[in-house]
Amino acid sequence: MSAMRLFALMPAALPLFLVLSASPLPAIAAEKDVIVEQSNVNNSPKQRLDQLFSQLKRERDPDKASSIANEIRLEWNDSGSATVNLLMQWADEAIEEKRNPAALDFLDEAIALKPDYAESWNRRATLNFVMGNYRKSMSDIEHVLNLEPRHFGALSGMAAILSNAGNDELTLKAWERFLDIYPAERTAQEQVNTLSEKLAGNRT
Repeated sequence: MSAMRLFALMPAALPLFLVLSASPLPAIAAEKDVIVEQSNVNNSPKQRLDQLFSQLKRERDPDKASSIANEIRLEWNDSGSATVNLLMQWADEAIEEKRNPAALDFLDEAIALKPDYAESWNRRATLNFVMGNYRKSMSDIEHVLNLEPRHFGALSGMAAILSNAGNDELTLKAWERFLDIYPAERTAQEQVNTLSEKLAGNRT
């Protein structure tokens, strides 16, 4: 099956993957003033993330959980390096302008400069996904999850790729991992319910 046809057959998880894994800085910065008070700015980045993930796991209101998830993305988007942050900004601008080869170059450079920065791998995973390079996308996703196992955007991308490959059981496991981190996400809940019912029906 061609990459073009594979992309055309991507499941409903695709929009969630693109939203959760590749939100550029400008798209979420507007919410910062509303939600930044939820975390202690005096904490280290790791401490802030741990606190936010703890809140996300406990929150059952989808809107409040979305605000927490946005704050997590803000933490993810700061690499701690001005150079890498600039490369990520240039990559986002190139993606928006459909200059995918240039975006890949920027992301490759960001990864080379700071290979332990999960979000550069994640952004490249998303771009490879959009371009139909699913094997490369999955490889990048695995790097993301090695660096940050709680990366719900990467998990939704993994679920989308596994679903595209027709592996319902592994897709379900990916969504279950997602919900263990972000239990209030409605689309993920729907995916788990649909797949659980489908697999249960296949076993009868």
